[in-house]
Amino acid sequence: MKPLDPRLLRYARTTRVYLVASVALGTATAGLIIAQATLLADMISRAFLGGASLASSRTPLLLLLAVVAGRSLVAWLQEVAAHRSSAAVKSQLRGRLLEHSVRLGPGWLSGERGGELATVATRGIDALDGYFSRYLPQLVLAVIVPAAVGLRILFGDWLSALTIALTLPLIPVFAILVGLTTKAKMERRWRTLTLLAGHFLDAVTGLPTLKVFGRARAQAEAIRAVTDRYRRATMSTLRVAFLSALVLELLATISVALVAVSIGLRLVNGEISLRTALLVLILAPEAYLPLRQVGAQYHASVEGLAAASRIFEVVSTPLPASGVRTDVPARATLRLDRVTVRYGDRPAVSDFSLTVHPGEVVALTGPSGAGKSTLLAVLLGFVRPSAGRVLVDWADLGGFAPSAWHAQVAWVPQRPYLFADTVAGNIRLGRPDASDADVREAARAASALDFIEALPRGFATPIGEGGVGLSAGQRQRVALARAFLRDAPLLLLDEPTSNLDAESEAAVVAAVRRLAAGRTVVLVAHRPALAALADRTVGVEPAGVAA
Repeated sequence: MKPLDPRLLRYARTTRVYLVASVALGTATAGLIIAQATLLADMISRAFLGGASLASSRTPLLLLLAVVAGRSLVAWLQEVAAHRSSAAVKSQLRGRLLEHSVRLGPGWLSGERGGELATVATRGIDALDGYFSRYLPQLVLAVIVPAAVGLRILFGDWLSALTIALTLPLIPVFAILVGLTTKAKMERRWRTLTLLAGHFLDAVTGLPTLKVFGRARAQAEAIRAVTDRYRRATMSTLRVAFLSALVLELLATISVALVAVSIGLRLVNGEISLRTALLVLILAPEAYLPLRQVGAQYHASVEGLAAASRIFEVVSTPLPASGVRTDVPARATLRLDRVTVRYGDRPAVSDFSLTVHPGEVVALTGPSGAGKSTLLAVLLGFVRPSAGRVLVDWADLGGFAPSAWHAQVAWVPQRPYLFADTVAGNIRLGRPDASDADVREAARAASALDFIEALPRGFATPIGEGGVGLSAGQRQRVALARAFLRDAPLLLLDEPTSNLDAESEAAVVAAVRRLAAGRTVVLVAHRPALAALADRTVGVEPAGVAA
């Protein structure tokens, strides 16, 4: 793993500004360090050898105070720049991850673990705080300060400069050795954390099923085992981090001691002046300090960079080819021309053809697994056919921009997803700028108004993620209200009456009848009441042959 991943510069441009600011602040820090050492050496040598009084040292003291204040100001500016840049970079990376995931579409997302992506986008990106606030500033200082300090010492005492030049590389060498161990342990810890997150999310989502089949305790034991692995990985990483600080401190102490012994012997023999000796002794630890801190802070950067690397993998995933046309006809004839869809080596739909005229209601029927939902996904543009074409008034669907096509489509899936929001907020997803009156009218058309008004706060009633707090029939009618509000010319319905009781089914069928009026509708139907709404029924067989 590189200390500065070039992909950060590409996907989070704030990093470039921060690097420029860090170089400027690092240069200022190096200059202030040299100025402080020079003032101290001058004042001490003049006091001991020249007998300078406190009054005569007033100006140097004031200058020293200004230098110390300057170092404090630069350190504060470095912290401010680090935290602001970190917040901006995290926001940019999260935005890119979300935007690219949406553009990759449901087909790609279905092959990923939601818990892992959620962990990467939250806890993982938050770990970049340590990288920006502690590691990266020290990395910049490790390049600038030793070079500036070493150059200043060279002009004062070449032998001390040579000693520092020979011993200084030992710190990065040992830091690299320790860092390789830290990197491996941190990556193992991160993999364990993502595994734990995904496993925990799956267990929570399927908790009712686990309870029914008596497997809840077994899953709790599995989560406990993964948690214990994460704890051991974390403690192992911390041990390496603490030992790395000890090793680097020891190396730096021995190196400074070598410089001090050489200075002391030559000072006794009169081969070097007191002022130069003091200057070298004050500056020598400053040459090692940034490198020491880089090695000690390396572990703080690895977790954030590991998470960032996963984000870079996602955002560098090639997007499916999409068109740019926006002139989608409002009422068009849809043609599926010998469409074949494969998932790996398994055919989901084979050589299927269908024509749907404007204003026509077509019901797709057939056994489960025949590919009816896949055909709706093809019409939505979520799945690209392996062979064949989808035509919109003889224009290939792939030539239209996805956003332009989706603006003409309303979709009600078999299990509609409702967000943790109010009832009105979930309906308004169909048209975000809709007024309260429009939302109410859409609910009335979807046969949802009566039960919504019976809720404690009506349309302002909050519901849980996935529609917790509403029955299956109520969730379905909220989704239909969303489709009414969207008022799109093409309506796609995926068995909206599945798993509903007779009363809920009747309400949903009546709402679908009103919604289908004047629109082109393709619906998947298993129940006769829903299929009876269609002008034409098309059978879909596993072999992919349609009437």
